[in-house]
Amino acid sequence: MSEITTVRANGLEFGCLSAGPSDGPLALLLHGFPDTPHSWRHLSAALAGTGHRVVAPYMRGYAPTSLAPDGAYQTGALAADANALHEALGGDGSAVLIGHDWGAAAVYGALSAAPERWRRAVTMALPPVSALFGGFFSYEQLKRSFYIFLFQTPLAETALDDGFVAGLWRDWSPGHEEDLSPVLAALGAPENKAAAIGYYRAMLDPSLHLPRYAAEQEAAGAVGRVPLLYLHGADDGCLGADVIGLDGGLLDHLPPGSKTELIQDAGHFLQVEQPEKVNEAVLSWL
Repeated sequence: MSEITTVRANGLEFGCLSAGPSDGPLALLLHGFPDTPHSWRHLSAALAGTGHRVVAPYMRGYAPTSLAPDGAYQTGALAADANALHEALGGDGSAVLIGHDWGAAAVYGALSAAPERWRRAVTMALPPVSALFGGFFSYEQLKRSFYIFLFQTPLAETALDDGFVAGLWRDWSPGHEEDLSPVLAALGAPENKAAAIGYYRAMLDPSLHLPRYAAEQEAAGAVGRVPLLYLHGADDGCLGADVIGLDGGLLDHLPPGSKTELIQDAGHFLQVEQPEKVNEAVLSWL
């Protein structure tokens, strides 16, 4: 992927990594927590090789992208960012949207809010929230999700240091800590850590939702109509594969024509753990 370039969209300056021909169909790749666009390097190269114009932004609040001037880190704001980036980058109806973790949450909202912008989509490691109600509150999953509840407290900013981030990667995708360096840089400043925590606080506190993103926020909970491929690591240490209904129930929460696939020998950051399997699945789907 190229050097960082800047794209202005939705009132923010997005730092982006890009690849592929400038006149190819847009492929917008959205990362999650704690992560950066660098984890898309394998998929980006594969997509560029098929003629796509690949753009992978640092999500709002992750340096060098701007902090949200209005303090909005709700899912609706992330969805609005995706559609605004499509507009700013000159995307059309041939564009595809791919997201991992929080990036996946942004994808669901963006597709439902503006389906005409996107031809197909891929999400990884986070199904729609509606698919989680059955298994999320199991004892084992609540242990995995301890950080979500920690981030609701005043201790969060102190807890989220370099060692904490490294620990999450070690638990979620053992043996792949080589991706930590860009993550620690993106979350190096206190204000960037606060932004990353803000995603989780807005998730559980509707009082942090801004009215300007009400439509996208509502859309994020809808099924939508753009078909998507959902991928999940069989050994995901963040969100257990056993709680998301990959045996068939998950498809009820996805748009008609969608598909799910379990990636063996992969944890949470499946795109860096099993790049060949992920690339093959994504390129076949697109």
